[in-house]
Amino acid sequence: MYRILLAILMVLFGWGTMAAAAPKVVVTIKPVHSLVAGVMEGVVEPQLLLEGAATPHGYSMKPSQVRALSNADLVVWVGPSIEGFMVKPVKSLLKDAKVVELMETPGVKLLPAREGGAWEGHGHDHGDHDDHGDKHDDHGDKHVEKGHGHDDHDDHDDHGDKHAEKGHGHDDHDDHDDHGDKHAEKGHGHDDHDDHDDHGEGHMDAHLWLSPENAAAVVLQVTTELSGIDPKNAKRYQDNSARMLQKIAALEKELHKKLVSVKGRPYLVFHDAYQYFEKTFGLNAVGSITVDPERKPGAKRLREVRQKIQQLKVQAVFAEPQFEPSLVRTVAEGTGARIGELDPLGADIPAGAGAWFTLMERLANALAVTLK
Repeated sequence: MYRILLAILMVLFGWGTMAAAAPKVVVTIKPVHSLVAGVMEGVVEPQLLLEGAATPHGYSMKPSQVRALSNADLVVWVGPSIEGFMVKPVKSLLKDAKVVELMETPGVKLLPAREGGAWEGHGHDHGDHDDHGDKHDDHGDKHVEKGHGHDDHDDHDDHGDKHAEKGHGHDDHDDHDDHGDKHAEKGHGHDDHDDHDDHGEGHMDAHLWLSPENAAAVVLQVTTELSGIDPKNAKRYQDNSARMLQKIAALEKELHKKLVSVKGRPYLVFHDAYQYFEKTFGLNAVGSITVDPERKPGAKRLREVRQKIQQLKVQAVFAEPQFEPSLVRTVAEGTGARIGELDPLGADIPAGAGAWFTLMERLANALAVTLK
């Protein structure tokens, strides 16, 4: 009789639904999921969309993931420059959910996207190799984010903003004059990327989670949103947030000490994903092998990268696990540069509250060991 009475009371007063009342939270990529999971620890685990080694470049969602988004109370993503697959769902599915787009989140400090694959224009002598100057690499900022989309256009890497204003000077390149300022502002024109142009972030680097300062801003914003959606657990979110902020600050200090001895040593990365990490810890990345990780660089591009390695005495070239490592071996062969690996997403790191911290430690360890 007692059990029957208790069951009736649970139905009447909603006691049986308390556990189910926890907010449904969906996060796109693992490093950001880690920060959100840390805030939600002890309440419920947020759902991660891109699991394992999945990359947001060209990702296609499963029906179950689309359903999860449509039922979500809170969705956290970076922005169209990283997760282009999210643009249409954000517009069409998320009618009632709170949406945190990190590229537009208060407290997140964005860095301008670097043009092309050469950023070493800080006192180095480029010689004849870079006769158009660093500012003319690869069609301007927005074109860098989105890529041209054709391997045979690698030879036109020097159509940046000022270049579009002044003209190339070669008849056979007249058709490419549109790749300057207006192209950077309006986008490439391919259907796959049209939706990216509505967010006004094309000139900014979207790999913001690799900054401890930005990670802290994400934690604070997510805590505010969750406390509003789920006030009964607000105290827990706030306590978790305080712990996360302490851990982030402590890790930043530790990584500064680990990386201080390799600060000035030049190195190349596979693609420009690490600027926030480099700025935080004063590192000396001088360029990338590819401008767009979805497009294989052409032979001319690879020759130029090899010349850069020799001219700048590059000490290491870093591959990424999500992409073909043979390109890195090709450009490094015979140059004396060491080969390492960096991963901006943490492909093989288990998802959860500790993933962001493990990711940052791995980046620091790879750089410290390979550049020593």
